[in-house]
Amino acid sequence: MGGLLLLLLIVAAACAGIFFPNEISRLCDYVLSILHRTTRQDEAHCFSRQNDQPVQDQTDVIQNVPDLNVLNCRVQKTIQKEENSEIDVFDVDICGSIHAPADLHHTTLKITILDVTEGSSDSVPVQARVKQWQAGESPSFCYSADLGRLPNKITTLSDWTSVAKLRIDWLLFARKGQRSLQFNVSILSARDGLELACTRYTYLYENPSFGYVDVQENAEHSKTLAVALAFAVSAADGRMFECEIELIKKWAKDNINLARSSDKAERELDKALNEVITFYRQGNKLDTYNICREIVAITPIAGRCDILELCFNVAKANGNVVAEELRFLKELANQMEIDGGKFRELMEKVIPLEMHEVKDMESILGVTSDMNTEIARARLNKEYVKWNARVTNTNPEVQNQADQMLKLIAEARNQYIVSETDLRQENNEPDHSEHRVSPRQGRKSKSKNPKS
Repeated sequence: MGGLLLLLLIVAAACAGIFFPNEISRLCDYVLSILHRTTRQDEAHCFSRQNDQPVQDQTDVIQNVPDLNVLNCRVQKTIQKEENSEIDVFDVDICGSIHAPADLHHTTLKITILDVTEGSSDSVPVQARVKQWQAGESPSFCYSADLGRLPNKITTLSDWTSVAKLRIDWLLFARKGQRSLQFNVSILSARDGLELACTRYTYLYENPSFGYVDVQENAEHSKTLAVALAFAVSAADGRMFECEIELIKKWAKDNINLARSSDKAERELDKALNEVITFYRQGNKLDTYNICREIVAITPIAGRCDILELCFNVAKANGNVVAEELRFLKELANQMEIDGGKFRELMEKVIPLEMHEVKDMESILGVTSDMNTEIARARLNKEYVKWNARVTNTNPEVQNQADQMLKLIAEARNQYIVSETDLRQENNEPDHSEHRVSPRQGRKSKSKNPKS
């Protein structure tokens, strides 16, 4: 339901004329903060303590003298040198007393980490990137190590002793930014898993990357923004065809979380989509620049390419792509920071050449009028090699597209690769050593070699 509610809010904001640059972000953050309170994993919230020893929070233990009658821990961020590299680690130290059933009792260490930034009642586990440190079938981080045999029934460590160096690149945090991480440390009996002692320590850590909760929320947000852009593409030429609308609706139903796809949720989504259609058909427009900027901020390049591919499919849904749609698609690609090569690759994949109402050589082939002759020739030669190899493809559609592209490449040579020597001879101008591309409609090539 996250995407549905956000879409309704976007439509309401747009129709009310209050669609400002940060509006999408604020609406999305509000909705998703409610909808993505993930199911808690009980095993990560607490220890199954099997004795009466209290768990003490040792957050300020570095500043205070530790109580040696109980187990204490502290965590410090340090650097560990490995071969020719330096790796950030959390260094976990313990001191104090451990009560065992007998002398020389064999023990093990267990460490889990919770993100308690939002409070202990809303804590979420830090996850493990490395399967070795996952808690069974759960992705939650759970470090274990053999501590060996304790010398005495009551063993007291009077000094801080390092028991684990946890590489930070092993860990996947819940969210980006400053996080309160609660390290839970247990000493267990190796024989039966009985917990002999436990403690915890809270450490403030600045996470520079999106966390796994951020990624989930951003993915839902991005899908909703994709629908908004897809409708904008449909309306780019001033018309919205039913085939385009049905394609967008199907994509939305297949991709936006509908809370287990209940009938009621689908009806609500249909209602929201119809309101968006009405909004566009009334001649209104959304601020696609700021939508694209938000997409760039939360979506990796692969996800942005998926959104652009959806937009290409919308543009071709009625059988041809008009100049207005192509210009708009190029603008969206630029705003989503998708380079020209990837743009052309996606266009070739989705839109056959015969669907282009106007053959925009700059968009299709990547040549521009400000390129010098040699660069333009190299660009067209590369395209020629690629498409010439497809002429003998077993798929007739690929063959047909290759034939058309080769014809377009030949036209591009006639139009763009014109030396200034030719122009000088025609216009009686002085000789120049530098060659430039000069678009010349209708000029015939003097070379019979398609790669010249």
